[in-house]
Amino acid sequence: MPRKPRIDAFGAASLTGFALLLAFNQVVIKVTNEGLQPVFFAALRSLGGALLIYGWIRWRGLSLTLPRATLPAGLLIGAVFAFEFVCLFIALDLTTVTRTSVIFYTMPIWLALAAHVLIPAERLTRAKSAGLALAFGGVVVALASRGDDGQASLLGDLFALGGALGWAGIALIVRVTKLKEVRPEVQLLWQLAVSAPILFVAAAFFGPALRDPSATHWAGLGFQIVAIVSAGFLFWFWLLTIYPASSVASFAFLAPVFGVGLGWLMLGEPVGPDLVVALVLVCAGLILVNRPSPRAADG
Repeated sequence: MPRKPRIDAFGAASLTGFALLLAFNQVVIKVTNEGLQPVFFAALRSLGGALLIYGWIRWRGLSLTLPRATLPAGLLIGAVFAFEFVCLFIALDLTTVTRTSVIFYTMPIWLALAAHVLIPAERLTRAKSAGLALAFGGVVVALASRGDDGQASLLGDLFALGGALGWAGIALIVRVTKLKEVRPEVQLLWQLAVSAPILFVAAAFFGPALRDPSATHWAGLGFQIVAIVSAGFLFWFWLLTIYPASSVASFAFLAPVFGVGLGWLMLGEPVGPDLVVALVLVCAGLILVNRPSPRAADG
């Protein structure tokens, strides 16, 4: 498909569907955690995803040759990837999908703040600064509101925030190191292959690997490996080859909206006024942070 200057109907439908897939993914993790220890679950996912992505790269005849200069960055991004998913999977074990969605999908906010400091060409504009303030306010509201249902966990919320920071770190590593010269599929393989052994070692510190798993839990693992880590991420990278990155990023606000909705609809999680306020603030912040500058839009 040829590259397009703006999002069309297919792109809008695809990006909306991808945001819904990411939200449903958190429900799947929450349910699968009941049968598999979260970090062990993440390790199996990385291993299975690495094997599938390797097979995809070989099938497509793509080069796996990596410049020696990318080795340190490749190891670093794999370690940060492991940190991100330790945090996310434990967050979903301790707290609700609705709360995790609001906090975890603030990733673009922390990326924009880090890029402002480390990348001269990506300074915060007034609009982006306002978005940063709104989203930060949403996180504060989410962390401060505990509710009275016993499902909210401050530790789980902090793990969700750690996951968002890890995700932002991965995006930053790609931008500021020689990994940006490597194909996205190979970048993903680096992350999965390096994170798998780290996660298997880390899993030993989080209790028994199995929690009486059933067919549902193994199906959840399979869904993670095939639909999310492999097909889902490859589809995302494909969309980035067709549409402008800023336009693709503008759909980021849908993920927390869908996450809160599915957590309420599928798991019966409560959505109180405080969480709604936090969600509105975060989504408004994401919209402002992902708005292209007037100069970029003209270009």
